Amino acid sequence: MNTAPHLTPAPVALVTGASRGLGLALAHALAADGWQLVITARGAAELARAEAELAVVTRVVALAGSIVDDDHRAHLAEAAEALGGASLLVNNAGTLNGSAVPGAEPLPRLADFPLPDLLEVFEVNALAPIALTQLVLPQLRAHSGAVLNISSDAAVVPYPGWGGYGAGKAALDLATAVLAREERELSVWAVDPGSMRTRMLAEASPGEDISGEPLPERIAPVLLGLWRDRTPSGRYRAEDLAADLPAVAGRAVVGGSPVGGAAAGPVAAPDTARGAR
Repeated sequence: MNTAPHLTPAPVALVTGASRGLGLALAHALAADGWQLVITARGAAELARAEAELAVVTRVVALAGSIVDDDHRAHLAEAAEALGGASLLVNNAGTLNGSAVPGAEPLPRLADFPLPDLLEVFEVNALAPIALTQLVLPQLRAHSGAVLNISSDAAVVPYPGWGGYGAGKAALDLATAVLAREERELSVWAVDPGSMRTRMLAEASPGEDISGEPLPERIAPVLLGLWRDRTPSGRYRAEDLAADLPAVAGRAVVGGSPVGGAAAGPVAAPDTARGAR
């Protein structure tokens, strides 16, 4: 008679934009909690470094490419299935301006936004996450899993210069809310992480001192508290989650710059947003 204990396979998370910033911080936090990982980003060299770091802790599959590419999304879903099927999808990859031109204006005004770049913004920040979710949904359903979409305060506050980025994130927010209604067996979250000391924020704020903003490693545990507590589907701010999760709040500090989720009433728009990752 076989009396060997039954071992439950480690859960699988698929994280986009995982080579740096919040995506990498979330990948490290998941690895520390025993998750297997499928990670992706456009920069192959940075992704390889992330893979090497994470492979010391857990099983990880790293696939470089753009989530706008249909074949690449299919390969990501297949990789997650090969590991046992995704229980968590983190749609974190994003772009400020969609431009492939070095030195392009980080946050062009809507009046001057090149339409090909604006299309790329919507594809990366809204359409591709929806498309990847469609592919991974069968796996998530099988595991009663969750979708975590990274949003921004720019999705709800009209900051000058953030129209393209914010509109893409607003579209993702609405898609998140609809998916939560349609997939009631899943947890579906949109989260505004607030300001963090990342390359994206530095690019969005040239010449500004962002050294006082928290590192993404301090925000990641707050976001993963959604999974640990199986928080109801919805849109959240990391700032509020930190206050509501005392066990996590001691390990995470959210910056106090003008960031935020949906407001209860009219909000005056500051000149700049500080929610880029």
